[in-house]
Amino acid sequence: MLIITTFGSDVEELKRRKGVVISSRVHPGETNSSLMVKGMIDYLVGPSLGARLLRDTFVFKIIPMLNPDGVINGNTRCNLVGVDLNRIWTEPNKKLHPTIWHTK
Repeated sequence: MLIITTFGSDVEELKRRKGVVISSRVHPGETNSSLMVKGMIDYLVGPSLGARLLRDTFVFKIIPMLNPDGVINGNTRCNLVGVDLNRIWTEPNKKLHPTIWHTK
């Protein structure tokens, strides 16, 4: 997980900021989402006034790849145990679906 914000603020000010969670690649075959997340990260850490305002206002928590095992093994929709992780958000199992369980 990548955290992007303006860290120079005091702790209490950081606690008051709203959080934005962004995840990508729950389906390994969605390679275009990696490019979208890279573009978003590049923008958020960039020098523009808009990016600076976003960093000063929010705490972004970005998970660029929710299914790395599926990506490494060439799966298109499933993780290593053959489960479509996009279908188990309501009740993920810590052992079978660790990335979804920890994200929640």
